[in-house]
Amino acid sequence: MMHNLNAEIIAIGTEILLGEITDTNSVHIARVLRDLGINLYYMTSVGDNEKRIADAIRIALGRAEIVITCGGLGPTVDDMTRQAVAAATQRGLTFHQDLLDQIAARFASFGVQMTANNRQQAYLPDNALVIDNPVGTAPSFIVEVNGGAVISLPGVPREMKFLLAERVVPYLRRRYQLGVIKAKVLRTAGIGESMLDEAIGKELLQASNPTVGLAAHAGQVDVRITVKAESEAEADTMIADFEQKLRARIDQYIYGVDKDQIEEVLTRWLAQHNAKIALCEVGIDNVISARIRAAHGDTVLAAVQTYADPVALREALGVEVETLRELAQTAAETLYKQTQAAASIAIVTRPDVNESIDAEEGSAVAIFTPEKSQSRVYGFGGKSENARAWVSTWSLSWVWRILRDKISAN
Repeated sequence: MMHNLNAEIIAIGTEILLGEITDTNSVHIARVLRDLGINLYYMTSVGDNEKRIADAIRIALGRAEIVITCGGLGPTVDDMTRQAVAAATQRGLTFHQDLLDQIAARFASFGVQMTANNRQQAYLPDNALVIDNPVGTAPSFIVEVNGGAVISLPGVPREMKFLLAERVVPYLRRRYQLGVIKAKVLRTAGIGESMLDEAIGKELLQASNPTVGLAAHAGQVDVRITVKAESEAEADTMIADFEQKLRARIDQYIYGVDKDQIEEVLTRWLAQHNAKIALCEVGIDNVISARIRAAHGDTVLAAVQTYADPVALREALGVEVETLRELAQTAAETLYKQTQAAASIAIVTRPDVNESIDAEEGSAVAIFTPEKSQSRVYGFGGKSENARAWVSTWSLSWVWRILRDKISAN
């Protein structure tokens, strides 16, 4: 029978709270717990303060069977995890001579003299299970309490990852009958988050197992299916069944799964159908062409035109238009007629515009095919960090949809 097991991660270190380092350890641990089928509802960061660390552990033990701390196991005065775990679990500290000997031997192997402060690393909470650390000098440990466990790992990512995989995961599998949690991401584009939410419907969005969640990114929305099951085979079947229900409602917007990128999907499609696209990039460097070339080289590009700003494009086209949208539409249609590509894309951006109100044109995107054309305007311009992701992802996704629908119609 699969246990419904909850865990909590506590990242320890004032440097995390000061923004001096990024806590990648908690992300890694979270993924490992997910794959073990262990629920994770809270991740906490706490500074180098014994009382606050102990309080965080007590709170975590009140809502989770497994508490994993990361960091604070070194030899310096601000390494307080041992003392805090002992205080939180109402026990003292025991000195382990064998641990001190191992630490000394490891320093000797490096040709370095161990300092006196390393002695504190040999003190562990009473009755703790020692986690042997062959890749570092910080002894780790497990304190079992009331059917649960506090597992303390070093903060050095290399050591933490090794001990988690080689020591902690086998321990958890032995002690608890674990199921699995698996996830699959359906990648969508050409539709906003609110419209996608409505298309999926409350019935599926409120399902308990599998669950479905939406994550909006620049120009696209991910639909994540997460399932908890007794085995991987059962999880795969549950995901497949749920995915089929989702595709019945939103398949026209799904361009790939998991790590698929829209430029990779589009360029594969173009190569398969011996088709090419043409690009006009204005005021924003090689925002699309770079993504296409990285995915499939130049073989699917019929032409790439670049201009420094909208004024240069107007002069090249010999037109007088009032808006960026009209300029982009004219450029896309002209480029299509020049190249006879399967589709053309024009991005026209004011290179000196950063973030601005939505009513102001900072960037315009236009797509032209004989069957269907699309265009839209953004408030941000060439100086915006959002511009490249939004205009390129939106335009590539719409080209993919238009060309795919054209083939399907035929």
